[in-house]
Amino acid sequence: MSDGAANDVRFDVVALGNALVDVIAQVDEGFIESQGLERGAMTLIDAERAAALYDAMPPALEMSGGSAGNTIVGVASLGGRAAYIGKVRDDELGRVFRHDIRAAGVAYDVPPSLSGSPTGRCLIAVTADAQRTMSTYLGAAVELTPDDVDEAIVAGSQITYLEGYLWDPPDAKAAFLEAARIAHDAGRKVALTLSDAFCVERHRAEFVDLVDGHVDILFGNEIEIMSLYQLTDFDAALQRVRGRCEIAALTRSEKGAVIVAGDEVHVVDAEPAHVIDTTGAGDIYASGFLFGLTHGHDIATCARIASITAVEVISHYGARPETSLADLVKSKLKI
Repeated sequence: MSDGAANDVRFDVVALGNALVDVIAQVDEGFIESQGLERGAMTLIDAERAAALYDAMPPALEMSGGSAGNTIVGVASLGGRAAYIGKVRDDELGRVFRHDIRAAGVAYDVPPSLSGSPTGRCLIAVTADAQRTMSTYLGAAVELTPDDVDEAIVAGSQITYLEGYLWDPPDAKAAFLEAARIAHDAGRKVALTLSDAFCVERHRAEFVDLVDGHVDILFGNEIEIMSLYQLTDFDAALQRVRGRCEIAALTRSEKGAVIVAGDEVHVVDAEPAHVIDTTGAGDIYASGFLFGLTHGHDIATCARIASITAVEVISHYGARPETSLADLVKSKLKI
């Protein structure tokens, strides 16, 4: 894909998403029960609940996050040129977010809000079996508007990557559609991650329209893609998405992934893994695939890169790679 890109490309990938600070703590089953959490689920919470749960959590790892934030940091770790568009408040966690994502090598210049909701955060409780229970306060993240979409950055990026979690408030939807319009007007590609079955169920009709009319590259797991088309069979869902976008990358956990691209279907086995924490697995899978795509690799190689990067992030706590993904991929694939 990079071979045919125009000379004015500034970034390989720009991501739009919920700008959240991830707060990740190891907990026991008693914490899950005492806090009334729904084990293994992602629950949206309000500011008061977020403050109380944050205070109750044991010592935690804090870093810039959100699904698309994790993905774009993964792109940077692979050596890609990466940019991010998301909204934070000018507060303590907002400063954590801005410093952390820039330190990871990602261009981030969206002005913080000076009033309104505080910076969003995702409170992630990880139990010994690597299961993650997430409580998310979106805060300032959902105040993203079309005015925050930098036309030069989107037009100058090979791929604009959209996070399904952000598809809810009207202004954020408008920002998505504006970014997609800018990208396509500039001859670029648009990618969407379905993010979560909760998102798909909530926005199914709109997501179907997005895939049909605005998306070139789709990411989802088997539960999400079956939910999107209201089918109970993965193979049937795979056939339904074929031809609706250029590429659909569908992950199946330990079963690996299936990539549909026109007449091509690639079944890629999962890499061997010792699972510690599944936080961010899908996010970093997208990092690897998008990096491969923007650096001229074939679909099968993109999928291998994606699998290798996803395995790295589930082998430890946290949604960020602990080693250079570029070095890891080179050692595994010799590219």
